[in-house]
Amino acid sequence: MDAREFTEAWVTAWNAHDLDALLSHFTEDVVFTSPVAAQLTGSAVIRGKDALRAYWSEGLRRIPDLRFEVVGVYSGVDTLVINYRNQKGGLVSEVLHFDGPLVREGHGTYLGDDDNPAGATA
Repeated sequence: MDAREFTEAWVTAWNAHDLDALLSHFTEDVVFTSPVAAQLTGSAVIRGKDALRAYWSEGLRRIPDLRFEVVGVYSGVDTLVINYRNQKGGLVSEVLHFDGPLVREGHGTYLGDDDNPAGATA
């Protein structure tokens, strides 16, 4: 996996609000955690690609001006961290763990407290 190539595809898909392109990078049994997921769905843990699609669809519905600007990309062993600014200027890091070329686990992490992550709207 090329970190820069993946990140470019990831941010392009998010900024186009193209969930099919975005989800093509995730395993069917992906697990994703986020305090924003807890606000939108009632659970901080999203299990499976269909549930992830539903969560992100709701997020895009509620945040129609969603846009990300990548600040930094950090590579590890089977792990990628994408640090970005969201449409409100909030800093976010997405921590992605890979199984081969696909993401099997992801975590949205935000500056701020768990009750109101910076830039999150619900």
